[in-house]
Amino acid sequence: MPIHTLRSDDGQTLTIKIEGRFDFSTHQAFRDAYEHGDEKVNSFIVDLSDTTYLDSSALGMLLLLRDYAGGDRARIRIENCNSDVRRILSISNFEQLFAIR
Repeated sequence: MPIHTLRSDDGQTLTIKIEGRFDFSTHQAFRDAYEHGDEKVNSFIVDLSDTTYLDSSALGMLLLLRDYAGGDRARIRIENCNSDVRRILSISNFEQLFAIR
C-alpha cells in the first residue's frame, strides 16, 4: 500500500507518508488515513519523501485534508518534497495554504 500513517507518541500529530504516485488511485486510502483517526489529532504532516509523482487530484486531496483539519486554522506541514513535487506545489501557490519544508 502506498500510504502509511504514524501517530506521534502523544497522539496529537498524524504523519501520512505517500510512496510512489500520489494521484486519484490513492484517493480513498489517503482519506482513510486521516478520517478514521480520533479527535486527539490536531496537526498533520504529509511526508512526500518517497513520492515520485503528484497530479491535480492529489492537490485536491490536500485541500480536502485542509478542510477536514479546520480550514484556515489547520496545522498541516508538507515535508521532504523532491524538486518536481516542490515545483508543482509552488506553481499551485500551495505555500499560501500549507507549511512546506
